[in-house]
Amino acid sequence: MSSGIVLSTSVRQNLLSLQSTADLLAATQGRLASGKKVNSALDNPVNFFTASGLDSRASDINNLLDSIGNGVQVLQAANTGITSLQKLVDTAKSVANQALQTTVGYSTKANIISGTITTSGIGVTASDLRGLGTVTNTAATLGAVVNVGAGPGTLTAASLLSAIGTGGTAIANNDAFTVNGKTITFDTVTATATKSSTDASGNVTFYTQSAAAVSDLLSAIDTAAGNTGTGSVASTVAAGKLQLNTGVNADLTLGGTGLAKLGLSAGVTYRTGDTLTFASLGGGQPATVTFGNGTGGSVKTLNDLNNVLSGDNLTAAIDSTGKLTISASNDFASYALPAVAGTAQSGGDANGAFQASKGAVTTTNPIADATSQATRQGLVTQYNAILSQISTTAKDASFNGVNLLNGDTLKLVFNETATSTLSITGVSFGPGGLGLPNLVAGTDFIDNAATNRVLTSLTTAGTTLRSEASALGANLSVVQVRQDFSKNLINVLKTGSANLTLADTNEEAANNQALSTRQQIAISTLALANTAQQNVLRLLQ
Repeated sequence: MSSGIVLSTSVRQNLLSLQSTADLLAATQGRLASGKKVNSALDNPVNFFTASGLDSRASDINNLLDSIGNGVQVLQAANTGITSLQKLVDTAKSVANQALQTTVGYSTKANIISGTITTSGIGVTASDLRGLGTVTNTAATLGAVVNVGAGPGTLTAASLLSAIGTGGTAIANNDAFTVNGKTITFDTVTATATKSSTDASGNVTFYTQSAAAVSDLLSAIDTAAGNTGTGSVASTVAAGKLQLNTGVNADLTLGGTGLAKLGLSAGVTYRTGDTLTFASLGGGQPATVTFGNGTGGSVKTLNDLNNVLSGDNLTAAIDSTGKLTISASNDFASYALPAVAGTAQSGGDANGAFQASKGAVTTTNPIADATSQATRQGLVTQYNAILSQISTTAKDASFNGVNLLNGDTLKLVFNETATSTLSITGVSFGPGGLGLPNLVAGTDFIDNAATNRVLTSLTTAGTTLRSEASALGANLSVVQVRQDFSKNLINVLKTGSANLTLADTNEEAANNQALSTRQQIAISTLALANTAQQNVLRLLQ
């Protein structure tokens, strides 16, 4: 204001009011134009610098969102790769299963085939692998010649029962003995033409005053022992001794005091004691087979034998000639026969039917089937081709240069000070990392055991893939949670900044309207303040 101009007090007061209104109006219009009530540190230093700090942090976190988003895609790429690898592993499993389903790769497995397992020429049966045993008089001494007639004589099948045991050991009335639970009794009193009678329980009474002969007694003993029918060998007399044979499917059990008159003693007679010992085959447990009556761990039936051999990867069967064959199981068809020992292999056992001198034949090494092995080698080629695809798939599962399936590490930063991070260590999921080496033709898939080893590796690889997929899923969930958190935090920071600096446009618009009205009033008031001077002017005119 020029110092040469003199304003009245009222005019000056109105002018000051008008200037103040103009300043307020300018500030209000500035807030409406910018939308902020704090545009610089001059407006409100505390709010300005606080809002500036919030905006800076929000900007820093926003810059990290791009790298977090890339991290999500890296994890997605790895997960996609694992899904494909799992499918390839399943495909490799199907190839291995084809190898299991194809013909066994060997036309002949390593085996040992017994000679005839009996001294009487009868082959074994599934229910009794011991064949037919023989009892010759007493078990203790194998018997002395039975007395016949008035003194020592030669016992024959035709000898009459009344002539047996004379000279102080003659058969007396009611002498008896048992055969497999059936009682045979001698009647020396009753005079009858009938040689014998049998009751409903199968017990037999022989009448020695009749024409009952040793052959009749032997026939009754065979009937009681089950030594009849196909495959049986009748009991007989040899060199003056009773020779009793066991049944095909039953042992011979003798009892009773009357046995002494016949030179026999009580007890159970059966083929027993032959042993076979097999060394370990294919990592199995060495097996020792003791042939007996099926008790105390001994083997009597084919099922008994297979139960013992199964732990050593061996199996037993009876061939069409009734001989016993022990061979490597189908799963271990490529293996050589392990070392075999035991009394059934030695010359000291007269019944050892696994001796070469008794007709036993041993095939130590298996004989490969060319057609089957060619098929299996073709499957090896298919399998290796799948492994090649596993290798390339693992290498291709990358995003932006980071591959968690090829050993890379992903590090993500979640805050502006880099104090909140997540490091995800990658894995090597090529064939080597999954424990799946290339197969070798002629070594792998050659039998079921080799194939099962590959299937075990594939199963382990599948488990590893599922475990890593679970870990990646957990990490992906964490990263996505932090990504959402960062977005929400940015919104919180910007909202906080806005609360400190943004103007209330409704309020500022009202203020602008009020100030405009006040300005107009001030102008009118100023005009009124100049009225006195205008009156003086009119007087001068």
